[in-house]
Amino acid sequence: MKHLMRASLLAISLGLAAGTASAADYRLNPFKLAYEGAITQNVPGEVNVHPVTYPLNGIEIAANFYTPPNFDVARKYPTIVISHPNGGVKEQVAGLYAQRLAEQGYITITADAAYQGASGGQPRSVDKPAHRIEDIHGMADFISRFPWVDTRRLGLLGICGGGG
Repeated sequence: MKHLMRASLLAISLGLAAGTASAADYRLNPFKLAYEGAITQNVPGEVNVHPVTYPLNGIEIAANFYTPPNFDVARKYPTIVISHPNGGVKEQVAGLYAQRLAEQGYITITADAAYQGASGGQPRSVDKPAHRIEDIHGMADFISRFPWVDTRRLGLLGICGGGG
């Protein structure tokens, strides 16, 4: 119950309370983000999204990392790895949380889990806890390579099944 309460308070503080976000037509967004208010272009001085891929256990993982407004490569930023719900992808609710947290000054990363979305792996649409743990470790390892990530302030946020 305490975990649900904390998640609800986080959602409210980020402006994600029920009714504040609705789906957008992802086909109209060059980043394929599927929520209202999603980034449609990278603009200097604002939150920006950076699509990337990286290998994880022989599988290519598709991810987006977000940089905060007025991002400065000479600084170190607290960073949050965000794991999407079961059956979701990085462009949905995890992307919304990533964008909102970046607005608050965090570097964030979210990736399609292995075997799902734009990430590789066969068979498709497999969601096993051991795989998801590797996905989360992979995101943390990937984003930690950048000099502007403060690895002493690296957090993990799992949404729904992504937090299981």
